Amino acid sequence: MSDVKETLEEVKEAVEQAAQEVKEAATQKVEELKEAAPEKIEAIKEAASEKIAEIKEAAPEKLEEVKEAAAETVKKVKAKVSAPAKTDESMENYSAELEKSLQAGPPRDDDPVWDKFAQMLEEKTVFDVKIDSAVKGGVIAFVDDIRAFIPAGKLAASYVENLEEYKGKTIPVVVITADREKKQLVLSGQEPARKAQRAEREAARKAAMEAVEIDSVIEGTVESLKDYGAFVDIGNGVNGLVHVSQISYKRVEKPSDVLKEGQSVKVKVIGKKDGKISLSMKALEEAPKRASRPENSDRPARGRRREESVEYTEKENASTSLADLLSDIKL
Repeated sequence: MSDVKETLEEVKEAVEQAAQEVKEAATQKVEELKEAAPEKIEAIKEAASEKIAEIKEAAPEKLEEVKEAAAETVKKVKAKVSAPAKTDESMENYSAELEKSLQAGPPRDDDPVWDKFAQMLEEKTVFDVKIDSAVKGGVIAFVDDIRAFIPAGKLAASYVENLEEYKGKTIPVVVITADREKKQLVLSGQEPARKAQRAEREAARKAAMEAVEIDSVIEGTVESLKDYGAFVDIGNGVNGLVHVSQISYKRVEKPSDVLKEGQSVKVKVIGKKDGKISLSMKALEEAPKRASRPENSDRPARGRRREESVEYTEKENASTSLADLLSDIKL
């Protein structure tokens, strides 16, 4: 029994000793924390100050970015409102295509290709490009490895509905936008196409005019009426003038008195000079006959002198002596 009591005493002493050691250790830890607390608080304050400074420094840049983004949004909205719905060419329709060019990063300041594009824009240089692909609102081509966009409304002389038809085609274009900062290159095939059309029409007109022969009779349409005559379309983009004096043998005061625009008429080519054609309607009419003079009319014909007749009686002696001539003179 005494052994048990001794053991309990030992355990009690050991517990008390352990408790004392824990208490001392805790007290020491608390003291250490008290000593370290000001340093920790100061470190936290310094870290917070640095973060606040970073935020303040970055705030103007962030604000500028927000302003630029807002301005770009306003620009897109304005473009969408002002752009004609027919051509489907608003910035919103193809801004995504232009934005793809920004993925390569900002252009180098010493990149000469953008100087070249700026010069081509200023001089309206015409050059050929091959259409690479069709996208929303237009097609894509590459010029000196730079991605270029051609809006559907600028692809040809008129708006193109089926853009897929242009894939792989080579067309003449001009630069209409060359933005170095945004790396936006926009081309147009409309101006060269229209110029080519005008040249083709003019060449066809000249050929058709050369084919018109003098004295040929042509069916035409009255194109316009002027006080001095009527312009008649004789086909193939060629027209000619019927002067008021060549409309009819009857007196015509104004062409509009006897002709109407759109009226079909038959004309004869009577002249060609300096790219102009002279026509006549009168030449196809039968000339009116002049009224004849009555047979018993005493009025002499115009332009003729009336013939005078001299009657005389032949005497037996036709000879006359000097004495006969002087017989009737009284001195």
